[in-house]
Amino acid sequence: MNCRLIRVIIELIFSIFNLPELLKNLRQLLRREVEDLKSQRDKQLAAKDQQKSSKDRQIDHLTKLIDQQQQLQLAIVAENRQLKEHVQKLSGLLEPSSTTQQQQSNDKDDALSNSSNTRHGKGKNDEKNHVVYEKQKRMHKNKPNKSWWHFW
Repeated sequence: MNCRLIRVIIELIFSIFNLPELLKNLRQLLRREVEDLKSQRDKQLAAKDQQKSSKDRQIDHLTKLIDQQQQLQLAIVAENRQLKEHVQKLSGLLEPSSTTQQQQSNDKDDALSNSSNTRHGKGKNDEKNHVVYEKQKRMHKNKPNKSWWHFW
């Protein structure tokens, strides 16, 4: 009797709770939950991959910009060197003409001083003018070139 009673109680419990159906529903619920979790994980991984690729694109873009800037700076430096050389050549061409102008003005001064100061003697004035000319010539050579292009 005891066995029979236990069996009846178990059947009652199974029938009341319908355990096989509950287990089936529980399995389905767990499967759906696992699928949702997998889907969420996949979405998160995809978002991370997208962020990484976006950051990689930004890094690539910034690297290209830096390379372009460096190339531009190198081109500017090269162009500045060429301009500096060109200006130095031009200033080299101008220096002889400026010394010629100084010499011509000195010659004019000599002529004026010789004609106005005939009583002092020609040799004395020539010697003075030559000394002045030599001083000016030395000053011109020793004078630092303060032109704007020398600051580059």
